[in-house]
Amino acid sequence: MSENKKPIIGLTTGDLNGIGLELIIKTFSNKSLFDYCTPVLFASNKVLSFYTKSINEQFKYTSVKEWDKLNPKALNVYTCWQEDVKITPGKLTPEGGKYAVRSLEVAVQCLKDKQIDGLLTAPIHKKNVQGPNFNHSGHTPYLKETFGASDVAMMLCTDYLKVALLTEHVPVTQLEKHITTAAIVSKTEIVHKSLIQDFGIEKPKIAILGLNPHAGDDGLIGSEEKAIIMPAIEQLRDKNILVFGPYAADGFFARSAYQEFDCVLAMYHDQGLIPFKTLDNDEGVNFSAGLSIVRTSPDHGTAFEIAGKNEANPSSYLHALYSCIDILAQRQGYQENTKNHLAYGTHSKRPRRNKPEDRG
Repeated sequence: MSENKKPIIGLTTGDLNGIGLELIIKTFSNKSLFDYCTPVLFASNKVLSFYTKSINEQFKYTSVKEWDKLNPKALNVYTCWQEDVKITPGKLTPEGGKYAVRSLEVAVQCLKDKQIDGLLTAPIHKKNVQGPNFNHSGHTPYLKETFGASDVAMMLCTDYLKVALLTEHVPVTQLEKHITTAAIVSKTEIVHKSLIQDFGIEKPKIAILGLNPHAGDDGLIGSEEKAIIMPAIEQLRDKNILVFGPYAADGFFARSAYQEFDCVLAMYHDQGLIPFKTLDNDEGVNFSAGLSIVRTSPDHGTAFEIAGKNEANPSSYLHALYSCIDILAQRQGYQENTKNHLAYGTHSKRPRRNKPEDRG
């Protein structure tokens, strides 16, 4: 991606019976977005046509087979399958998961081949995507394996709050074996590097939450804070990473202490995502930190209960698109500024690129 070239953003369908395609149609009905990226949807014309009939019959798109024929002023549909697929909005079906995986596989291959610059994934349902080609609890572990990353961090982002997870889709009965000093160090290092290269924060401050109520109350309600989390914090400080904690999660968010930090590391899924989704104003973005590629997604699921009813709110999806574009540009700038081992940046934060509605 050169400085003067719009990024090509690959879009996956998500579950065909969820709200993913509705979000895509609603988002790219705004033609001004084509000034900032060239979107490519990995699907089929028939699938997209099914949803345009009920959402926006005037929606125009371009079917493409060759990468040098992309239309820079429209949504491009790269055909991943020819066969007819039964679509039943709101239903959990094998077909919905099978073609969600097919869309993802083709998009990822194109990402590997550098035919697209970034990836924006629509929601999948974790149950019906399981199979020989996909045996993962979500997009993040799949992409970790596919791109050979030693570790990744699921990071939920808005302009004013970022929350990373130590553990992701793990049953609470299995948390104990995943919460280790080494895991905390690894995730925090990934988050620290991402905040610098992907978000332009020169010296990020990271808060680490405790595991137990009241962060253990000095050992009265659990020993993990003293035995596991504090040793990790000490190791990270020895590496000159600005980390603080462990903090009791309830008071930390209730008193808006997150505003003093660039990111928060939560110990488990609901500890971080409940407050995040309460505060995100439908602007939350899921970003996979630690990958060699840039992937974002909306911070919600398939929403089967409203699928096919033209009720889906595209706000989170739209912000995921903004974020993918901005992170690609930020990462490119970082790589250019550091390739000669020059000091990166002169301020604590680089200005954030404006969203499309603010540009020009």
